[in-house]
Amino acid sequence: MLLRKIKELNPKRDINIMEVCGTHTQTIAKYALNKVLPGNIHLISGPGCPVCVTPSSEIDSAIEVSKKTTITTFGDMYRVPGTRTSLSEGGGDAKVVYSIADATKLARENPDKQIVHFAIGFETTTPSTAVEVLGGVDNFSIICSHKLIPPAMDFLLSSGECKIDAFLCPGHVSTIIGSKPYEPIAEKYEKPCVIAGFEPEDVLLSVYMMLKQMKKNEPKVEIEYKRVVKPEGNETALKAIKKAFNVCDSNWRGIGKIKNSGLELRGKFKKFDAKKKFDISVDGSIDIKPGCRCGEIMRGLARPSECPLFKKACTPDSPVGPCMVSVEGACNVAFRFGG
Repeated sequence: MLLRKIKELNPKRDINIMEVCGTHTQTIAKYALNKVLPGNIHLISGPGCPVCVTPSSEIDSAIEVSKKTTITTFGDMYRVPGTRTSLSEGGGDAKVVYSIADATKLARENPDKQIVHFAIGFETTTPSTAVEVLGGVDNFSIICSHKLIPPAMDFLLSSGECKIDAFLCPGHVSTIIGSKPYEPIAEKYEKPCVIAGFEPEDVLLSVYMMLKQMKKNEPKVEIEYKRVVKPEGNETALKAIKKAFNVCDSNWRGIGKIKNSGLELRGKFKKFDAKKKFDISVDGSIDIKPGCRCGEIMRGLARPSECPLFKKACTPDSPVGPCMVSVEGACNVAFRFGG
């Protein structure tokens, strides 16, 4: 039924729809949605994996911290290569945790030891970091590498590098921020934006909703994932983020510096900045190694199969680029599901 309706609305020209969520990337690949859609409608990956866009300089800083004290992070971040090595092979004291709450628990259980958490992720994981910072455990601090999705979407459109006709907006992120932050993008660039759930039917229905907008020439923000996402988002979570952090410019691995796309500790909470606490400074960090096309893949300019290292020098067991490490990385997804 959905496919029939999509074919009825098909504009018969190339349509590029970019997803900016790694879970959508997995759904699209697992269910081969690019193959069931009309050949002129292309679902392309963007910077939807927070692990992938974490710059080498911050990974290098985390490795330096791990040589001075215990640092915790999530499992996929543990193996992401920095300039020379990863946390898993850096020779320091690095531990994998399921949540930042595990890190603060470790700090409370070891009051004579400093515990640092490598805090990464988009708006989805930021509230939990904010809550733990607001809790104020004295022997706890963070390396803050949280990033914001809407400014990255704006950046990709303004750069003009990749032809993007519409955005499949991230469901998890939108449970926190709601739909309103996407409205300036839809209005400024006249691009349909649909917040989608994660079942294949969700993605196909979202594509149909985008095509309807194009047919009527009425680009706007719509919520397909209404069973979870509200227009105003999660107000409690947003208040915690605002209390703990200021918005700042941020470097995205493989993309570059994006204005107002990151977060930094604000006011009295700056004392939880691990890089300042341990006087960490790194130079000469390299984000993308020779031959790796992760930067282009995250900007929608290339597919994993177009990288000369894909499935050869670069595999999940021996990743060269960041997109091959996390299960949300485009190269890792393509390796597992084909592409």
